[in-house]
Amino acid sequence: MQIHTLLHIGRGVTALIGGGGKTTLMLTLARELYKKGTVIITTSTKICRPQEYETLIDPDDETLASKLREKRVVCVASEGPTGKLCAPKMGFSKLAAFADYVIVEADGAKMLPMKAHAPYEPVIPENTQRTVMVVGVDGFGKRIADTVHRPELYASLAGVEVDARVTPEIEAAVLKKEGGFDRVYINKLEHDGQFEMASDLAALLDCPVVAGSLFMGVYLCLR
Repeated sequence: MQIHTLLHIGRGVTALIGGGGKTTLMLTLARELYKKGTVIITTSTKICRPQEYETLIDPDDETLASKLREKRVVCVASEGPTGKLCAPKMGFSKLAAFADYVIVEADGAKMLPMKAHAPYEPVIPENTQRTVMVVGVDGFGKRIADTVHRPELYASLAGVEVDARVTPEIEAAVLKKEGGFDRVYINKLEHDGQFEMASDLAALLDCPVVAGSLFMGVYLCLR
C-alpha cells in the first residue's frame, strides 16, 4: 500500500515536521499523489531545490496555474540568501486554491533522526489538515548528543542527560510533551531489530503510526 494512503493524506495542506527524512517523504508523496491530482511541494522554513521537479520562484497566478496543468507537480518557493529555498510569498491558503495537494516541509533537523523544537518551531501553516511527525529509527540506541537536533532541550524534555542513549520510551516522552502532530511516520526500517523498536514506540503513542522505508518503498501501520 502507498504511504499517502496509510498516512491518510487528504486534499489541502499537509505539513511534515520532526527528524531527518522529511524531504524524501515530501518527494515520495508527490510521486504518489500526482496520479490523483495536482501537487505543490514547498517549505515554510528552508529546503534544497528539488532535482526532479521544476521550481517556480514566486510565480504569478497565471504562471502557476499553467505550470500545474502542464507538469502536475511543481515546487513553489522564494530564493533565500544562502541559495536554499524558503517560504513562498504566496500564502499557503492561496497555494491550496491552485493545487489539490500542498506538501509543506515545515521543520528542520540538520538531517538528524530526531529533534526537539525551539519555541519558534515547527512552522506549521494555519490551514494544515494533516501534520506528520517524522522519526528516524536509526536514532535508537545512540547518544542523544550524537543523534538529536537540539540535544540539550530534548534531554531536558525527557528528564535524562544528553549522554543517555535514545530509547522508544525517551522518544515517546519527548513527542508527548511537544505534541503538535496527528500522525507519526517512523522511517528507515531496513535492518533486523528495528521493527521491534518501532513497535515499542508506536505502542507508547496515542495517534496512528506508520513505519517503513522510503528507500525500499515498503510501509505498514503499527497503530
